[in-house]
Amino acid sequence: MSDLRNQRRMAAAVLKCGVHRVWLDADRMSDIENAISRDDVRGLIDEGAVRARPVIGVSRGRARIKAAKRSYGHCKGAGRRKGAAGARNPSKEQWMRKIRAIRRSLREMREDETIDRHLYRVMYRKSAGGQFRSVAHMKAQMESIAGRMN
Repeated sequence: MSDLRNQRRMAAAVLKCGVHRVWLDADRMSDIENAISRDDVRGLIDEGAVRARPVIGVSRGRARIKAAKRSYGHCKGAGRRKGAAGARNPSKEQWMRKIRAIRRSLREMREDETIDRHLYRVMYRKSAGGQFRSVAHMKAQMESIAGRMN
């Protein structure tokens, strides 16, 4: 078998791929040997004697299956964790989720006039001070305030 490194290199340049992706037809080796210019290689490509193999990618199938399992709590045990609890679920992000939920519900209650502007402002300041654990806790506190006012 003759040395076809030059032809392979030219074919890679013409096909715009790597030399390892160039496929040479074993039945047309004599024609490929005689191809000494890029134009000759282009002719062989048109004839189908030289082709680029398809790109081989990495399948995402296994990753999708794993992600689906993790979505309902599997594959998340102590042996899988690297960071500390505070790194995996930072306290600042917990606070942001909580305060945004509380402020959203306060805004909704003010807009549909469940609470007046004065109570909204009082509860807003209390929530900023970290007085409520959750929206439910805030609403329970509101009801106790409303009960004392009546």
